[in-house]
Amino acid sequence: MDVSFPNPTDPAAATSEVFLRYLDYLRSRFEAKLNGLDDETLRSSRLPSGWTPLELLKHLVCVERRRIVWGFCGEAVVDPWADHADGRWFVGSDETLESLLDGLHAGGVRTREVVSMTPLSQVGRPSERWEGNPPATLDRVLFHIFMEYSRHLGHLDIVRELIDGAAGE
Repeated sequence: MDVSFPNPTDPAAATSEVFLRYLDYLRSRFEAKLNGLDDETLRSSRLPSGWTPLELLKHLVCVERRRIVWGFCGEAVVDPWADHADGRWFVGSDETLESLLDGLHAGGVRTREVVSMTPLSQVGRPSERWEGNPPATLDRVLFHIFMEYSRHLGHLDIVRELIDGAAGE
């Protein structure tokens, strides 16, 4: 999946479509940065904090599911914190780049479905995700997801450069 950076002057029927374009772009950049790395590299850390590229990918898959499905939609999610174990990010030995990319794509499809059918000002359903606080609006949830993707894409840019010198956007 290779998506070009959204041009801010491209026509869009709604702000929600602009948001979806940027999310598609960010997901595609993650995929591009991870493709071509072998399993050992994907499961190894280059940083003192110890996180690995595969753990970062799983974290983003879980963040989008926690924010959209469990949080905004208020639906039950089996193990919404599946990306955490013992106080840090976690990836199981049976999880692969392919399976986690499938999760990333599925999350993108679900987000697109929700955003396409819902006004950005819509308040989410009450759920455990909000820990007793009023639910957020869809635009606030999406901004949080943008922040997560953008921040972590910058982290992955640096890690990829440390791995093999590949630099870029």
